[in-house]
Amino acid sequence: MITLRYHIVSITAVFLALAVGVVLGSTAISGRLLSGLSDEKNSLAQQVNDLQNDRNALNAKLTEADKFAASVGPLAVKDRLTERTVVIVTTSDARPSDRDALAGLLKSASATVTGEIQLTDAFADPSRGDQLRDLVARLQPAGSQLPTAADPGTRAGGLFGTLLLLNPSNNEPQATADETASALAGLTNSGFVKATSGVKPAQLAIVLTGGAAIGDSAADRAATVARFATQLDRAGAGVVLAGANGSANGTGAIGVVRADTAATSILSTVDNSDTPAGQVVVVMALREQLEGRSGRYGVAGNAEASSPGTAG
Repeated sequence: MITLRYHIVSITAVFLALAVGVVLGSTAISGRLLSGLSDEKNSLAQQVNDLQNDRNALNAKLTEADKFAASVGPLAVKDRLTERTVVIVTTSDARPSDRDALAGLLKSASATVTGEIQLTDAFADPSRGDQLRDLVARLQPAGSQLPTAADPGTRAGGLFGTLLLLNPSNNEPQATADETASALAGLTNSGFVKATSGVKPAQLAIVLTGGAAIGDSAADRAATVARFATQLDRAGAGVVLAGANGSANGTGAIGVVRADTAATSILSTVDNSDTPAGQVVVVMALREQLEGRSGRYGVAGNAEASSPGTAG
C-alpha cells in the first residue's frame, strides 16, 4: 500500500538526485571553464610578451636610427646655408636640447645665428591677447606697416618680421638697431618675450615649438603661434616652423598651419624636430625656402614627405 510517507520519501529522493546531478554537472563544467580561461590567459600573456619584445626591438632600431642621423647630420647639411643668416624663435615649451641641436647643424651648414628670441607663455595666452595687440601697435617702427588682421598672432608676426628679418628684396634691415632694441625691450618688460643680447636681423628664421598645446584654450594658443610664424614668413626670405611629437595635431601649431592652404603655400613645417633626422630636415627646409618653395615634412599623417625631395 502506497502511503503519504512513501510519496514524501520518493519526492525527496528525486530532488536529492537532481541536486547531486547539478552539483556534479556544475563541477565538471566549472573545471572545463576554468581550464579554458587558464588557456586564454596564457595565450594573452604570450601575446603581451610578444608585443613587448616587438616594441623593444623597434625602440632599439629607432635608437640606432637616431644615432646614425646624429652622426651623418652635419655632413648632410654641410655648406647648405653658406653666408646665410638665421634667427631662432622658440616657444616656452620648446626643448632646449632641440634648440641646441639645431644651432649646431646651422653651424655645420655654414650659417650664422644672429640671435634667439623666446616667446613666453603670456605671448599665446588668449587672456592677454588684447594687451599684446595694443603693445605691438605702440612698438611699431616708424615707416613700417602692420598687417590688417586683428588677431594678436598675425599682428605680432608683422612686428617681429620687421625687427628680425632682412628685407628679401635688398637684404637690408627693415628697422634701425635702436628701434629693434627698444621694441624688444618693451616686449620683454611686458613679459611676452625673452631675448638674447645683441639680436640682429637675419635672412631666415626658425620658429621652434613643442608638441600639442594642452589645457584650457589649447586651440587658441596653437593658432596664435601658427599665425605668428605664417606672418613672419611673409617678411623675409624664408621661415620654417618646427615642432615636436604632437605638434601636427589639431591643438598643435603645425596642425593649425597644415589645415590652412594659404599658410602651407609659403611656410614650411617639420613635425619631428625632436629627433636628429627631423632636425636635419629643418635645415634642408630652410634651404628650400631660399629657393621659393615650401613643404610639409615629418612623420605625422598630414605630412607630405619625410624631407624635401622625397615627396612621392
